[in-house]
This record gives sequence, C-alpha cells and structure tokens, in this order.
Amino acid sequence: MEFDEAGDPGDLIDRRGEGGLGASGGGLGGLAGVILGGMLAGRRRKAGGGMGMMLLLIVGFLVMRSCGAGGFDLGAMSGLDQLPGLPGATPGQQLPATGNPTEVGGDDPQAADVSFANAVVTDANDVWSEQFRVSGQRYNRTKIVLFSGGVNSGCGAATAAVGPFYCPADSLVYLDLTFWDELANRFGAGGDFAQAYVIAHEVGHHVQNELGISSQVRKIEEEDPEAATGADGLSVRVELQADCLAGVWAHTTYERKLLDEGDIEEAMAAAQAVGDDTIQRSTVGRVRPDTFTHGSAEQRRSWFRRGFKSGSSEDCDTFSAETLED
Repeated sequence: MEFDEAGDPGDLIDRRGEGGLGASGGGLGGLAGVILGGMLAGRRRKAGGGMGMMLLLIVGFLVMRSCGAGGFDLGAMSGLDQLPGLPGATPGQQLPATGNPTEVGGDDPQAADVSFANAVVTDANDVWSEQFRVSGQRYNRTKIVLFSGGVNSGCGAATAAVGPFYCPADSLVYLDLTFWDELANRFGAGGDFAQAYVIAHEVGHHVQNELGISSQVRKIEEEDPEAATGADGLSVRVELQADCLAGVWAHTTYERKLLDEGDIEEAMAAAQAVGDDTIQRSTVGRVRPDTFTHGSAEQRRSWFRRGFKSGSSEDCDTFSAETLED
C-alpha cells in the first residue's frame, strides 16, 4: 500500500534505543524513550458516521448484561492482544531488553518499518478522528510505542513474546518490530498490509477505549469472570470487534485508492493465521473452543471482511450478535 503523506511524528514514541528497563513507578513514568514531537496540520480523511449509534447499541447490551448473567484473558499465543493487565507483571517491573537493541539515529536498519508503522497509526488516527467528529464526539489520538525486547507500559511490564498490544491504562499501542518476522515466518502472513492489519486492530482497541466499551467490559468481567470466557464470551467479542474496526479503516484506504493488488488478501491471511483454532492446532494439536480468547480463524476473517465491505462501524456490534459466525 502507498500512503499519500508521511506519518505524523507526534503519533510515534520510539523506545528501541533503550537498554534494560528500569523501574518507572507507573509504567511510562518520566521521559523514558525518545518522544518525537510535532503535528501535521490539516489532515482529514473521508469516512462515514455511525459512532454514536454503535455506542448506543453496545452500551445498551452491556447494561443489560451487567444486570443479568455476565461475559479477558491474554491469549498470549495469538500475538494480537489487548492487555487489561499482564499476568505476573506489575507496572514498573524491571525487564531486560533481549537481543541487540537498535541504536536510534544514524543508519537505522528498521527505518522503513518505523516509517510504515508511523504512517499506519497516523492514518488510522485521522480516519477515526473524522468519524468521531461526524458523530459529534471528540477522539483522542493514540500513539504507537516502538520497543526492543521489553517495555514498561501502564498495564505492566511486557516482553516482545507478548506480541503487539494495546494498553487501555495509558491509551498506547506497543510494538516490537521484530514481530513482523514472526508474523511472516511463524504465522505465514507476510506483506505490508498484513502488518497494517495488526496495527489497525490495536488502534481498534483504542477506539473501544475511547467509546467507554473497554471499561464497561472490564466492569462486567469483574462482577462475572465467566462472562469473558468461551467461544462467544466477551473476550472474543472484544477482539472480533477490533478486527471489524480494522476492516472499517481498511475500507477507507480502498476508497482513497491506497491499496495495492493483494493487500486485502494479506490482511485476511493474517487474520486467519492468528485465529485461536489455527494456533491451537499448530501448537497443541487440538482445538478447544472453550479456551478461545480472540476467535476462530474464520470468525476473525469474517468480522474484518464485514467492516471492510460496509465501511461502517455500525456493522461492528459483536456484543449483540446472536452468533459470531458469518
């Protein structure tokens, strides 16, 4: 895919050059990392409305759910995770950086990947800013934090093994760029739009956080932990909605003629590769739907495809869907 403009440096926090991670007292405390400032003015993307309607539908469902029966766990094998809190990790925990951290500045071997990640998150921010504006709401931009090996976030300490994640506590997306090799080699899903799908999925979690969906879900899970579990539990519904929102963003890239031939196929391949059933089959040899946290391969493909075809967030209401199958 080709972007019309470079990413906004204000949407990027580059922490790859850090060595070990010291205690921060609260995840991202202090000025750890290189925060690149500056905003590009006048950026606006074409997008439809419907955010208000989606929020009304979802909140209505969550209120009913909290009054009756209920329905997040990390799902670490999938690589695409929302972190309400990392098991066994606490904010400020010291983690060693693994491998050889990239020296930021000079000849950066990851420069192209940095630029692309920045461009994707900026474009997604622009799209959702416009959709929120049309619905009379304010959207607070997220940033993408690039790290090497390990990182402290508002949700706790994490290593690259967790994969890309979004932390609702600090409203940031986290990514170790070495995940692109894992996505291509382990999951068999290479290509720039496969990477774009991953980032757009995490920005989808930010949209959920901005709408108050994340906090509503966590509240229900605290009252009824079993509500999160299972093939149709809240955890799966949250993740499939993020896939659908990634599809809505992808629809706008199609409208703006940013896509190359085969881009959507790359995203669909990535969605399938990180399905719970695909990963369970390849790692433990059998599928257990009762342990799903992100949805099956077909569900993930289906909800991404739904968002891409319609281009409307109103079609991403996984919470009131009677079935999560297409």
